[in-house]
Amino acid sequence: MAAPQVKTPPAGGLEGLRALVTGGGSGIGLGTARRLVADGAHVTICGRTEEKLQAAVEELSAVPGDGSAAYAVADVTVEEQIAAAVTAATGPDGHLDILFANAGGGHHIGPIAEADAAGVRATVEVNLIGTFLSIKHAVAPMTAAGGGSIIGMSSGAGAFPHRLLWAYGASKAGVDQLCRSAAEELGVYGIRVNTVQPGIIDDELMAFITAGGPLLDDYLAEMPAGRVGTVDDVAAVVRFLAGPESTWITGDCIAVDGGHHLRRGANYELLFGS
Repeated sequence: MAAPQVKTPPAGGLEGLRALVTGGGSGIGLGTARRLVADGAHVTICGRTEEKLQAAVEELSAVPGDGSAAYAVADVTVEEQIAAAVTAATGPDGHLDILFANAGGGHHIGPIAEADAAGVRATVEVNLIGTFLSIKHAVAPMTAAGGGSIIGMSSGAGAFPHRLLWAYGASKAGVDQLCRSAAEELGVYGIRVNTVQPGIIDDELMAFITAGGPLLDDYLAEMPAGRVGTVDDVAAVVRFLAGPESTWITGDCIAVDGGHHLRRGANYELLFGS
């Protein structure tokens, strides 16, 4: 069944706000940066590969409206680098309004008994520690701005088990708990903290699944909406959480997964022919 057509909301609502999007050179990060720029924000994207960031900023600079785009090269697991990226994203007054802590990844898929500890540690580092460091350094410029919105990138795998994806899922569950704790602690400064939990998204990172096969079939069979998600599906929710429409929402973890969370997680054994 064809997906229903989604109307594009009118642009605007973030005029003059300063935003940092980690992992902003591609995929959900780039799609969200595009949405924020279109709505008037001044967006800095960061990532580890300068060439990718340069191409992304060129694309973002062509988005109509009063927003703007810049980049900072940073690995979110290196504290000095993410601190510098936060500084680059602030305005002349030292203010930051929006952080989308999107950077992440997975370095292990497989059984617990056969797991490579280095891959598990790397997964925790980029997802949980990278998000922690991003939030840590955003607090001061957001407090100076009188408040702000932080959105962490979690996953459906962090909310309910996906077979063999436990290392990624555990690190993303940590992101959810980190952000709930940050919401409780930082509310007094006017800083809201929430997460999004995407399901399977049709972007370059998930192309090995969305191209088709048993694992995609398994995802779709457990998804009431019956379609793969898009980058724009997630970007729209991040935009809502970043903006004035959600000023009384904090400490929430929002599933953006076509209802996948209502059923069981995907079976990643199917990647290996099991």
